[in-house]
Amino acid sequence: MDSSLPERIGRYRVFGELGRGAMGVVYRAEDPLLNRAVAIKTILMPSDPVVRAEYEARFQQEAKAAGGLNHPNLITIYDIGREGDIAYMAMELLEGVELRDMMRSGRLELPFVLEVLAQVAGGLAYAHERGVVHRDVKPGNIMILGGRHAKVMDFGVARMRASEIETQVGAVLGSPKYMSPEQVAAGRVDGRSDVFSLGVLLYELATGSPPFAAPDVRQYMLQIAGATPAPPSDLNPALPPMFDLIVARALEKDPEQRYQSAADFAADLRACLGQLGSGAPGLDFEFDRTAGPGEMTLDATGTGAPADRLGQLPLSRRFDSDTGLGRLAALAAAGRSADGAPPPVSQWLNQDPLLATLAAGAAIATLAALVIALL
Repeated sequence: MDSSLPERIGRYRVFGELGRGAMGVVYRAEDPLLNRAVAIKTILMPSDPVVRAEYEARFQQEAKAAGGLNHPNLITIYDIGREGDIAYMAMELLEGVELRDMMRSGRLELPFVLEVLAQVAGGLAYAHERGVVHRDVKPGNIMILGGRHAKVMDFGVARMRASEIETQVGAVLGSPKYMSPEQVAAGRVDGRSDVFSLGVLLYELATGSPPFAAPDVRQYMLQIAGATPAPPSDLNPALPPMFDLIVARALEKDPEQRYQSAADFAADLRACLGQLGSGAPGLDFEFDRTAGPGEMTLDATGTGAPADRLGQLPLSRRFDSDTGLGRLAALAAAGRSADGAPPPVSQWLNQDPLLATLAAGAAIATLAALVIALL
């Protein structure tokens, strides 16, 4: 065993290091009581006694809340404790590839993106319903198992990072890249903040570029708070029209105009997946373990299609009117359901046959006339 490794953390026997970051180290370990392999995430405690006490109390509160979550798309936390100057969490040991590493290969297809992020949104929805907000949704916190099964990691420690974020000119961008406007403004954060972060990731995965760009953290945060990114289809014309509407809703600056639940976001992602063609729904994604690190291949073997939430109305890729899409997105953002919350994009389209016809992409001249008639 590496002499630099601790032999034990709490009751857990340590066998190797899985990774490290600014907050601590993640180890591969074993629980001798249950004969179970686990991952141990350690967090170095502050040296100041007063700060340490507050930090530890917050860690205990967050970790206990995350430990109560049980969902197939969320990592399972087994135990928490303290060993000397470090606090630790014992959690499920995941054998997979981080989404961050997959993104570096540049080979992620849209069906994969929609399916995986729908899983992530579903897991977040479960957490939000139980009062737990992640606050740090990003590719490095999403593990892909077996090539297609997403697990969200790092619940319970995201709030710990808030004090670490530097805003000086020239600071290296990390988690701030996926921050919501509420986080940038140090405002109240709820599940809709995670929706915005996931929307940023969705945009980046589909276009190859993040929706916001700046040379330093300060300017980047100003963009998050006030800049409107170009529609994703401007960067990737192959995207279906519904995709732009979904992204526009997820990236609304005002949480009240955004998806009101991650469950609605997940539903629209799956509806969009269902519009990609008969080969897209029910895809079975296989991870090619013979490929290089972080690379993957997709094997479409499924044939079952989910219920069409857009009324069997196929979306046409010929609809490329940026002005029309922008106006449609604005109309979607202004929509309200009976309880005052914005409805999912697919529900909004289904409730208005005229707008659904627009999204279907008839001739450009007809589209222009219909959009003008709506305004």
